[in-house]
Amino acid sequence: MAKCAICEKGAHFGNNVSHSHRKSPKMWKSNVKSVRVKTENGATKKMYVCTSCLKSGKVERA
Repeated sequence: MAKCAICEKGAHFGNNVSHSHRKSPKMWKSNVKSVRVKTENGATKKMYVCTSCLKSGKVERA
């Protein structure tokens, strides 16, 4: 499973709970995209970044 290279956000695990309170395993996947990013020295690098980091401006796209 992909993790955000900036904030380390990944998948979360828990249970689906039905109306009758039966439980089954559930996985919430974070919205992680593979994007080209500018690094400090001006080069471009492809990395996994979550959309909240893209929206907040923590990463500059190439």
